[in-house]
Amino acid sequence: MIRRRAAVHLRAALARQAAVALIGPRQVGKTTLALEIAKSRPALYLDLESPGDRAKLADPELFLSAHEDKLVILDEIHRLPELFASLRGLIDRGRRGGRRTGRFLVLGSAAIDLMRQSGESLAGRIEFVELGTLDALEIGPSRSARDRLWLRGGFPDSFLARGEADSVRWRQSFIRTYLERDVAQFGPRIPAQTLERLWTMLAHNQGGLLNASRLASGLAISAPTVARYADLLVDLLLVRRLPPFHSNVGKRMVKSPKVYVRDSGLVHALLGLRDADELAGHPVVGPSWEGFVVESLLAVAPDRGMRGFYRTVAGAEIDLVLDLGGRAGRWAIEIKRSLAPRIERGLVHALSDLQPMRSFVVYPGDDRYPLGDGIEAIGLREMAEALASL
Repeated sequence: MIRRRAAVHLRAALARQAAVALIGPRQVGKTTLALEIAKSRPALYLDLESPGDRAKLADPELFLSAHEDKLVILDEIHRLPELFASLRGLIDRGRRGGRRTGRFLVLGSAAIDLMRQSGESLAGRIEFVELGTLDALEIGPSRSARDRLWLRGGFPDSFLARGEADSVRWRQSFIRTYLERDVAQFGPRIPAQTLERLWTMLAHNQGGLLNASRLASGLAISAPTVARYADLLVDLLLVRRLPPFHSNVGKRMVKSPKVYVRDSGLVHALLGLRDADELAGHPVVGPSWEGFVVESLLAVAPDRGMRGFYRTVAGAEIDLVLDLGGRAGRWAIEIKRSLAPRIERGLVHALSDLQPMRSFVVYPGDDRYPLGDGIEAIGLREMAEALASL
């Protein structure tokens, strides 16, 4: 089994807080990680998609009071959102009795929805931990593992499939299940076929600026409707909006966010790309690599400060800017697919505008070397290790 880095954060959160929400897309490994945590302490697991487990919670306070000495794991919490009010009473009663931490671990697939539901009842009583797909530091140091992660994506069943055909079939099934099941649960007025077309259009436009009007024209719906559909994909942790980085440099800035389908394997499945050769010959290969690197680095970077991209109307551009605070300061990260990356004028101008503490070009090679003007070429794994160490 691949050891997940989020396990450390999850254990620490349970040691600090009475309730912890583990959020992440379906099939990313939330249940597996929760059950692994449960091995180290008395625990009770309830799957709220099981009618039998839901029936146990007909009187939640009565049932859960009998398990006050255990970590109670509530999977698919969105099926019983009214449960949060009961958890609040149980947490407060436990605090008065001296049990202040590690009471409840809830698992969910819709981040914003879960935060809203729990925030209304459990403000100050719950902490959130996100479990993403497998990242560059979890799959081993070899270049072949990295390339497989890029091609297949980081959902464990896709990454660990016996062959490319099995991996593709898994991702196609995953997409169908999301469209047929989760759209009905989280976006009941959203046609699954239209959402699939939008998802595919976003894959074609991987890393492009969000242009709701252009997407709306292609889908024959309104721009506000496109925004609502995109909101659902963001909430389900399937799509990322990367905001433009604003700095007081007196420049005319691009104002629209960039949009990425977060898992590179899903990008390739949505576009019908079955293997490395098909990917290499497709126009999305460059944007796919960029999105893969962006997601890999954001997965390990400290969750503090501004994260975004920098682009001016005049053409100065940096793919990823991280304000890390403290001694680390601001890092500028450009992403290239070439094994011999070169410094381009737009990058030089952007660095002059932003004056970052450190500047990097992430490329597919392994060697680290200076490119000039304080910029270093660096491989993805070494870049991820540098961010994870902060």
